[in-house]
Amino acid sequence: MKRIFTVSVLVLACVSGLLAGPRREQGAQSAELVVFAAASMTEAMNEIAELYKAAAPEVNIVYNFDSSGTLKTQIQQGAPCDIFISAGQLQMNQLDISADPGVNTDQLDFVLQGSRFNIVSNQVVLIVPQGSTKGISDFRDILTDKVSLAAIGNSDVPVGQYSQEIYTNLGLWDALRNSGKITYGSNVKEVLSHVESAAVDCGIVYGTDAATAQGVLVVAQAPAGSHRPITYPAAILNVNQNQAAAEAFVAFLKGPQARAVFERIGFAIPAN
Repeated sequence: MKRIFTVSVLVLACVSGLLAGPRREQGAQSAELVVFAAASMTEAMNEIAELYKAAAPEVNIVYNFDSSGTLKTQIQQGAPCDIFISAGQLQMNQLDISADPGVNTDQLDFVLQGSRFNIVSNQVVLIVPQGSTKGISDFRDILTDKVSLAAIGNSDVPVGQYSQEIYTNLGLWDALRNSGKITYGSNVKEVLSHVESAAVDCGIVYGTDAATAQGVLVVAQAPAGSHRPITYPAAILNVNQNQAAAEAFVAFLKGPQARAVFERIGFAIPAN
């Protein structure tokens, strides 16, 4: 389910003076900045927006949080978007004309060249409802009698793609897919909700989602080497409506205040 959050934030007069530059005079023309971000970024990006209010009040940031696949499709179909943050490289590559044409099969050209960077990285974990007595402690337990129903992301959601990789590398994907034990979520927050409400015995989410949730317990991390590194790309889109504001916000996202928020929530900052 798409969630749209609107917050008034502050922007600096110029990108080069983001942290130290002068603030714009009151009455400066207002602008809107539309940021599409993976659902797993919700808590971090909302907190960063609150910090960003110290920058310049004339810019209104509109967040659209959803699965990266859904966001990519919305962009492709013409939804207004200035900045895209995906939970997987695939969805960004499918919009980037400089990416492998075997991935960007439609030759889509939405990414402003030179603006793309890796913003954070994450990990995959297995969670159970708080107070669970099932004894679940391993990804392999989903195929045992300990689990009647488990939640994972569907195939166009990065967390679902990582989940499939994990079980493929464990040699268990076909058995899991055919087990009748899986309910699929349209984004990672939906998977989390199933576990929080104890509608399922366990679920697979990002570590940061588990860290900011109530009523769940992490019982296992994905086995080492069982999936690709989870690195989130971000980019300004070349269909943006306010490039100066987009560049200023991206600079803030790369800065120490945003980095501190990401790391406290549980993201790591990758080398670019």
